[in-house]
Amino acid sequence: MVAAGCHGSDVIWSAEAPSPDGKLMAQARTVARSGFGTGSIDTFVFLKWDDSAQAPVEILELTVESETPPQATAVQMKWTDPTHLELSYEGGHRAINFEAVRCGGVNIKLHEVSKSEPNHD
Repeated sequence: MVAAGCHGSDVIWSAEAPSPDGKLMAQARTVARSGFGTGSIDTFVFLKWDDSAQAPVEILELTVESETPPQATAVQMKWTDPTHLELSYEGGHRAINFEAVRCGGVNIKLHEVSKSEPNHD
């Protein structure tokens, strides 16, 4: 007999960053999943076009290896111009599960920063 555990997921952090021309929105969220042997904390970043008929496209997925405070799971999103998006995250025990370098004409650059580096937002 297999015992079933309780499964659930909660968004513990989210943010948005519009492109300078307003045509795109970078959307990020961290989801904490619970369940017997299946718990995880995953951060996702998507690009959403202003055309609401098109679904957002995933451009980044990170997994935290252990329980982490929500602020430490955040991904900073900074548009340098309408076709360049810079993503940065605090280093440590994170696994990059998926990383896009280009999507829909947008160049995407990912940076890992240490806890001691200042955030220049």
